[in-house]
Amino acid sequence: MAKAFARVFKYGDNIDTDVIIPTRFLNTGDPAQLGKNCFADYDPAFVRDVRPGDIIVAGENFGCGSSREQAPVAIKANGVAMVVAKSFARIFFRNAVNLGLTIVESKTAADIFDYGDTVEVDMAAGKLTRADGAAAAFTPVGEAMREIIAAGGLINYINSKRAR
Repeated sequence: MAKAFARVFKYGDNIDTDVIIPTRFLNTGDPAQLGKNCFADYDPAFVRDVRPGDIIVAGENFGCGSSREQAPVAIKANGVAMVVAKSFARIFFRNAVNLGLTIVESKTAADIFDYGDTVEVDMAAGKLTRADGAAAAFTPVGEAMREIIAAGGLINYINSKRAR
């Protein structure tokens, strides 16, 4: 994702993995099935309205709670291009990177953008900009993380290195 336009799905602080993918839907490992139940109780409109390339903007401690890998899988299965939050739970951060979901920190995005806004995402500049000029910076993705995400996750990345 170099530079693109995306719709914002905005959530608050402490969005835990049980909110992202409720426990009752964990009886499958199928990403498509997990994706169909992403935010099922918290934001039932999410699955209906999300489109590939959209982004999630959130407050502090996104992905807290249990260490379930299904949470970033469910988000990614819906085509979400990136999750931007003030901070991430450490285990969610690691799981997201390992599974190839782009996540970045921004201390201001959740204060500036609202649910439904359209923003321009400039990965190279580390910036989100709304049409009215409102903008938020985010911490750029490092080279190693970019390579892992481009490969579709850590396992694919490692396998591509072994194949050489």
